[in-house]
Amino acid sequence: MNSLRLGDCTVDPAAGEMVGPAGSEQLDPKVMRVLVVLAQHAGAVVPRQVLLEIVWPDVVVGDDVLSRCIYQLRRHLRKAGGDERHAALVETLPKRGYRLNFECPAGTALQAPASAPAPAPATLHARTRTGWLVAAGIALLLVAAVTTFWHLRRADYFWQSPLAGARFTRITDFDGVAPGVAISRDGALIAFLASRQGRLDAWISRAGTGELRNITQGRVPGIDNPVRSLGFTPDSSRMTVWTRIVDAAGEESIHTWVVPATGGQPHPYLDNVAEVAWSADGKRIVYHPAAPGDPLFVSDANQTTGRQIYIAPNGVHCHFPVWSPDGRFIYFVQGRPPDQMDIWRIAPDGGDPERITFHDSRVSYPVFVNRATLLYLATAEDGSGPWLHGMNMERRVTRRIGVGLERYTSLAASADGRRLVVTRATPRTSLWRVPVMGRMATEADAARISLPAAGARWPRLGPGYLLLVSPSDGSGIRKLTTADNRLTELWNGKQDRLVAGPAIDPVGQRIAFSVARGGKTRLQVINADGTGLRTLAANLQVKGAPAWSPDGKSIVVAVDRGHEARLFKVPLAGTPVVPVAADYSRDPAWSPDGRFLVFNGADVGPTFPVKGLSASGRPYAVPDLVLPRGARRLVFMPSGNALVVLKGAVHDRNFWLVDLETGHERQLTDFDSGFSIDDFDVSADGREIVFDQLREESDVVQIDLARR
Repeated sequence: MNSLRLGDCTVDPAAGEMVGPAGSEQLDPKVMRVLVVLAQHAGAVVPRQVLLEIVWPDVVVGDDVLSRCIYQLRRHLRKAGGDERHAALVETLPKRGYRLNFECPAGTALQAPASAPAPAPATLHARTRTGWLVAAGIALLLVAAVTTFWHLRRADYFWQSPLAGARFTRITDFDGVAPGVAISRDGALIAFLASRQGRLDAWISRAGTGELRNITQGRVPGIDNPVRSLGFTPDSSRMTVWTRIVDAAGEESIHTWVVPATGGQPHPYLDNVAEVAWSADGKRIVYHPAAPGDPLFVSDANQTTGRQIYIAPNGVHCHFPVWSPDGRFIYFVQGRPPDQMDIWRIAPDGGDPERITFHDSRVSYPVFVNRATLLYLATAEDGSGPWLHGMNMERRVTRRIGVGLERYTSLAASADGRRLVVTRATPRTSLWRVPVMGRMATEADAARISLPAAGARWPRLGPGYLLLVSPSDGSGIRKLTTADNRLTELWNGKQDRLVAGPAIDPVGQRIAFSVARGGKTRLQVINADGTGLRTLAANLQVKGAPAWSPDGKSIVVAVDRGHEARLFKVPLAGTPVVPVAADYSRDPAWSPDGRFLVFNGADVGPTFPVKGLSASGRPYAVPDLVLPRGARRLVFMPSGNALVVLKGAVHDRNFWLVDLETGHERQLTDFDSGFSIDDFDVSADGREIVFDQLREESDVVQIDLARR
C-alpha cells in the first residue's frame, strides 16, 4: 500500500503512521481504514453506511463508532499538521456522509483492504438509488415500520441497562475501604481491600451472611497497587493477590501470591507475574510481568511459562486482562496511565489488537455480564468519574449506566454475570499544612486549613496568598489572601477543566495552567488579580503541569506527541516554541538557581524515573530516583538542590527530602495509612509544606442483577 500526501502530512497506511510538521501520529487500524476509503474517493461524498460496510464488514456497529473514528482522524490530522486547517480536510455533510477535501496527487494508488474492496464513486451513489427503487416497490407502511425498527436496533434503542431492577446490598460500613474488589466464579465469595486495622489487607465476605474476615493480616506485602490486585482461582478455593516486594538493596519485584479462601498462611504462587485471569473453562491463563510494555502472556493453567502474544509500544501500558465468555478474545486496557486509556482486544494466539472503546480517559475493570454485554469504568472528558459504562458488543454502542453522581472505583463480576461487586466512592478533599522539622512529622503535627468553600485541591503558595483549585472538579481557580482569609475567584472555566496544578511565576504576578475541553488541551496564562487571560501556542496539545522559567519569560510544559509527551519551551513573547527534551518527559521543575530542571520520565510498571536537563538542554546528572505512579509533583526547596517528593503506596504516601548533590534521602513525615496525598507545595522559606488530602469514603456494594 503506497503512502499518501495530505498537504504537508505524509500517511503510511502499512505502518499506521501519519507524519507532519508538528510530529508523528500512530493511527488505530480502523481509523486508518476510514482515511484510506475517504482518500480513494477524495472530493466525493462517501455515505456513512458505505463506510460502515467497508471498515466493519463482519460486524454490526453503531453510528457512534464511526463518529468516534472521524473524531480521532481529525485529532491526528490536527496534531500532526499543527493547526486546525488540517483537521478541516475531513468534512461532515449532515445526513449524507463524509468527504476528504483534498485531491490525491497523480499516480497515487492506495489499495483498499483486501477483505473489503471499496466500491467506485459511481457505485456509492448507485447503492443509494437502488435502495430507493427497491423501497418504492414495497408498501409504504411496511417500509416505514421496517426502516424504523432497523434504525432503532442499530442505535441500540431496545438495549436495557443491566442495572434495571437490580438489588443493591452494602457489604461494608467502616472507614478505610480502598479500590480493589474480586468475586468468585459462583458469586459466593467477595474479596476487597481495606485498612480497617491500620494497614491495608485483603478481606473476604460470604455473600448474604454479613461475615467479614481479614485473611492476609499483614502477612502479604505491597498489595496497594493502582490496578487489579485481587482475584480467585476457578474453583474458588484460593484468592490471588498481586504483591510488590522491595528487598534490602531497594530492588523491587512483583509476584502473585495465594491465600486459602477459608483462611491460612499466604504463600507465593507465580513469580514476576501480575493480574492473572483464567479463561471461562479454567484451562488457560493470561498475565503480564512488570516489564516495559506490559507484555501479555498466555499459557495452560498448569504451566509456569507461557507464550508472549503482545507487547505495547514504549511508554504504553496494558492492564486488566479478561477473557471473553467464548474464549475467542482477551480484552485488556491499554494506553498511557492514568488518563489516556481504552479497551482493546486480541486473540489468544496473538496478532494485531483491535481497539474497542474511544474514551481516551481513565478506563479500568472490564468485565462481561453475558456474551453481548461488557461493563467497565471510565471517566468523562471533563475528568469527572469514573462512571459505570456498558457496551453492546454486537453493535459497539457504549452507554453510561446509572443515575446521579455515584462514582465506582473498582468492579468485578461472577462467571454467570448475575452478581457484581463494586467499590462505590464519595471523594472528600481538604487542604492541610505541616511543618518541615528535624524529626518526622506525624498527623498530630499537621493542621487543616480552614476555607470559606468546600472542595479544594492542588494548592500553590504565592506572596501573601494561597492559590487553590476549587471546586475540586478543576473548573475554577481561587485565591485565598493570607492577611484577611478572603477567597477570590480568579478563573471560572465553566466547561473547561484543569488537567494539573497551576504554576505561579517567580514574582507571584502571573499564573500558568493547562486546561482541557472536548478532548483538546491548551496552555493559558492569567494575572494574579484575575485579569489578562490569554492562550499561548494555541495549536499545542499540552499535558501535565507547566513550570515557569527562573526569569519568568517562558513556560516549560509537556506536549502530547501521539504515543508520548515531550517538554517544550513556550516563550511569552509569542516567538516559536522550542523543544527541550527528546525523550518522554513531563511535569518539570526548575532548580532555584536556574542551572537545571528535573522532570518525570516514562512510566515503567507502576513507577517512573526522575531525570535532569541543564539550562542549555544537555542531560544533567541526578541521583537515581524512582517514584510511584501518581506522585508526579516535584518541588525544590528554596535554597540548595534539595527536592521534596512523595514516596510510598497509593494510600500510604509520605514526604521525602532528596539531596540531588549527594543522593541522601530523608523522610519528612510519617502519616498513618489512608492519609492519601494528591498534590502539594513548599513555602518560600522552606519551613512548611501545604498539601491536599483526598479521602475516598468507599463502600463495597453487592449488585444482584434481575433475570432477563
